[in-house]
Amino acid sequence: MTLAGRLAPLSRLPRDARDTLFLLAVIACCIAPLAAHLPAWASAMTATLLAWRGWLAVGGRPLPGRWLTALLLALVVLLTLLSHGTIVGRDAGVTLIVMLLALKTLELRARRDAMVVFFLGFFTLLANFFYSQALPIAALMLVALLGLLTALVNAHMPVGRPPFLQAMRTAAHMMLLGAPLMALLFVLFPRMAPLWGLPVDKTSARTGLSAQMSIGSMASLVQDGSVALRVRFDGGEPPAPQELYFRGPVLTAFNGREWFALSQPEARAVAGWAAPTAANLQVQGAPLGYELTLEPHQQTWLLTLDAAQAPPELPHGGRALMSPELQWSATRPIHSVLRYRAESHLRFTHGPQRRTPQMQPYVQLPPELNPRTLALARQMQANPRLAAGGAQAFVDDALRRLRSGGYRYTLEPGLYGAHTADEFWFDRKEGFCEHIASAFVVLMRALDVPARIITGYQGGQQNPIDGYWTVHQSDAHAWAEVWIAGRGWVRVDPTSAVAPGRVGQLQRLQAPRGMLGTAMDAVVSPTLVQHLRTVWEAANNGWNQWVLNYTQARQFDLLKTLGFAAPSWLDLVRLLGLLICAAALAGALWALWERSRQDPWQRLLLKARARLARAGLALPAHLPPRAMASQARERLGAPAEAAAQWLLRLEQTRYAPQPDATLGQLRREFARLPWPTAQSRGTGTP
Repeated sequence: MTLAGRLAPLSRLPRDARDTLFLLAVIACCIAPLAAHLPAWASAMTATLLAWRGWLAVGGRPLPGRWLTALLLALVVLLTLLSHGTIVGRDAGVTLIVMLLALKTLELRARRDAMVVFFLGFFTLLANFFYSQALPIAALMLVALLGLLTALVNAHMPVGRPPFLQAMRTAAHMMLLGAPLMALLFVLFPRMAPLWGLPVDKTSARTGLSAQMSIGSMASLVQDGSVALRVRFDGGEPPAPQELYFRGPVLTAFNGREWFALSQPEARAVAGWAAPTAANLQVQGAPLGYELTLEPHQQTWLLTLDAAQAPPELPHGGRALMSPELQWSATRPIHSVLRYRAESHLRFTHGPQRRTPQMQPYVQLPPELNPRTLALARQMQANPRLAAGGAQAFVDDALRRLRSGGYRYTLEPGLYGAHTADEFWFDRKEGFCEHIASAFVVLMRALDVPARIITGYQGGQQNPIDGYWTVHQSDAHAWAEVWIAGRGWVRVDPTSAVAPGRVGQLQRLQAPRGMLGTAMDAVVSPTLVQHLRTVWEAANNGWNQWVLNYTQARQFDLLKTLGFAAPSWLDLVRLLGLLICAAALAGALWALWERSRQDPWQRLLLKARARLARAGLALPAHLPPRAMASQARERLGAPAEAAAQWLLRLEQTRYAPQPDATLGQLRREFARLPWPTAQSRGTGTP
């Protein structure tokens, strides 16, 4: 059966049922994105109420009584209190609004009830942006807005059975007329912190990085294709792929299966530096400037390329602090998309040049674990050639072992036991980046070489559409830093010794594809899928850059381009007011122009109909002048005779060869004519 055939029964429904089903569908569109943020009972109850209301509409059944809706309302309030502990606040308020909207559909008896449903629908639509301002949500809410406006227009067309397409065209026209004003308010409405912005959800966003790393945890990130950050480099060629190391949490403490970051006081103490912003960083060459857009990750750290000497430039006067381990952090957790500028020097040295007692935590290992790795370290120390070469010789020998020892880079190394380093070096000989980095650092510490793990992102992919480098969660990486006398901390990526393509050519491991993925590859070209993904990421990045990150600083930059030397929010208010007044004046002139385009004969007829209405004779708009004259004589009597004669002459003028001269005379007579009044009605004889 065709789609038209399936929809035929719906088209035969009464208008009330048809309109109700359309409104219920629009309400479901508004509520659907909120289901993930509502209590389970609220989502289930909302779906049940909407389905029940649709069943009542299709069957023409009576609506439930007020006592039942009152009982349901009391139950909703009680369940909201039990779920949220209150009926105020964002989450409780959104739950109540959704439930009130669903309950109100059970009272759709009159136009007044429909108006309440419409306004609750608009509030519910806006409530979606409390949780997400992503591009898909914005697009869905735009569709829902069109649906609500269509239902609203349809409700103001009470006669007959107007098609939804006609109401939708009117609604779309209304949206287009309002779009310029909306854009004007968006661009110029002052964004004054802390009044500007939406509450953030401190639990919804996530990140592939953490202040701790379990052996095997990062391998799961390769299946996460979500964006972690985007980078736009200043003019010129971007850095080589093997130089794209975005520094994240530095992990020092190890318990055998997990690595942990030190707290800031601990990091200062073990590093022996009094000023965390110094970090003994020495840079070479010109800095590389770039703008980085970081997705929310609920932590304070700021991702930068190794190594940023100057603090990243945060919006709204935010401050960035550097730890002794060369990691930049904001003063507050990042709960929304953050765009900032930074400069990095790709050639640098950092850390003390000679070993101090405070560096002892960087050689500590849990006792009684990885005995074979400890034995390997003693064997290497007993080698005179390696012992003479010091830390650098030990590093080179470990990398040689990784390159030539049959080790393999894989996403599925299996579950490691308690002796993770032993299993990697001697048994499994395979692992993901955290297995390799952890085993390498354990071996270095067993050799009494200070070492630590750095987590972050390595590489990225340039989008050919907008030129931004996109770094996904699947680009999460772990590498090592070892301390070498006279050089300080030196980056060593042991994964590059096992799989050189991972760093040089940015060759990522792909998660095994299931039957569905294999079948999709046979139907849809992977190249097409990649192209669509590129287009989507460019569009999503444009939304982030120009909408979500349209800050007060950008507003002031816009004013500077318009000639304001030192713009302030008062300048924004003045400019916005001036433009709104200009728009209002333009609208008034357009209305006058539209009025002048109207047929002068029609305007005169409208005035005559208005005069008769004042006398208590309301006539339909479709009546011609002759019928109006007949009605006036019949219902108003002799006082309307002069008006009736005038109406007859007006009708003759419509069909006269040269009506303009006669029309001017009739216009003058209209002003002098003794039109009947409400007091004179019925005083004469009909």
